[in-house]
Amino acid sequence: MTQHIEGKLILNDEAIAIVVSRFNDLVTNRLLDGALDTLRRHGADDSKITVVKVPGAFEIPLAAERIATSKKFAAVICLGAVIAGQTTHDQYINQQVAAGIARASQISGVPVLFGVLTCQNMEQAIDRAGGKAGNKGNEAALAAIEMVNVLRQIS
Repeated sequence: MTQHIEGKLILNDEAIAIVVSRFNDLVTNRLLDGALDTLRRHGADDSKITVVKVPGAFEIPLAAERIATSKKFAAVICLGAVIAGQTTHDQYINQQVAAGIARASQISGVPVLFGVLTCQNMEQAIDRAGGKAGNKGNEAALAAIEMVNVLRQIS
């Protein structure tokens, strides 16, 4: 018989960290609200959630890696918003943030989730932070919960 491992969408007593960028806080506060709401709806206790605010998206990977390697948290959710401007600056930031978040997860063995918006304009960002395109903070939190459960079953 084939064995299937799938993550349930419920947290038990796991500690979860959220790293959120203050830059573009009109957007990132909405992402944070979405992530917190989702964690609470799926069993997280507020005393087990730690929110770490960093200046911008570029600083997210270092904080996430430090948190993940501490082994105090079952998952780290990374939230930010990089919005394109008149230069290609956003492309350099996006590439480094994505690579850094992936590296933090691989180095630590802890799920480090990518909830960083990479949008062409503020309208797109707001749409993805609770607007007509949903809330990517919710989605990152759901992925964190699922990965915590998947890894628990694998271990």
